[in-house]
Amino acid sequence: MEDFNKPNIKASRYRPQVNTVLNKEFFENFKKAYPKYKDLDNKVIRKMIKRFNQVLHQAVIDTRDGVQLPEQLGWIFIGTCQRSKKANIDYGKSKKYGVKVSNKNWETDGKLAKIFFSNYAPKLKMKNREFWGFTACREFKRAVSKSYPENWNMYIEVLPSAKIDKVYNSVLYKDFLKKAEKKALDNYNEFDI
Repeated sequence: MEDFNKPNIKASRYRPQVNTVLNKEFFENFKKAYPKYKDLDNKVIRKMIKRFNQVLHQAVIDTRDGVQLPEQLGWIFIGTCQRSKKANIDYGKSKKYGVKVSNKNWETDGKLAKIFFSNYAPKLKMKNREFWGFTACREFKRAVSKSYPENWNMYIEVLPSAKIDKVYNSVLYKDFLKKAEKKALDNYNEFDI
């Protein structure tokens, strides 16, 4: 077993500069564009945006196919992936026992959850789409990691070498065929020939 050296909590850290979209300039531009909301407090607008994001990420967790973002910016879904080849260290237990302890994800048969964002579907053709990205907030990541072991079989399995849009579209097509077959069987009458 390999010894685990506790991290130095007092050590200096590199913190990248964080730029937020919800700044004074955003609120001024919003109130210019929508004058009927000019009396609305900035804190209320922040709460509305945060609530929308909470509803959005809960919908991504609850649905297998994920959610298409407004204004056709892309879609977000949770995919099941194989575990990484590197050791997945459980830092809490390693610190407790003084030995490197790896997390094997036994609850999910060694599978991992990843949050995928893609805007490469044919109907999402937009200019400069390769510059768009998505980074999940900590609240979203924690909600996914909490709910994933309960129903990890529900999510789409994504292979490391696969193109995300092709995987997503093939799964949607298979679901469409199943629904069409079920509908045809419900309306089927063998005596009506």
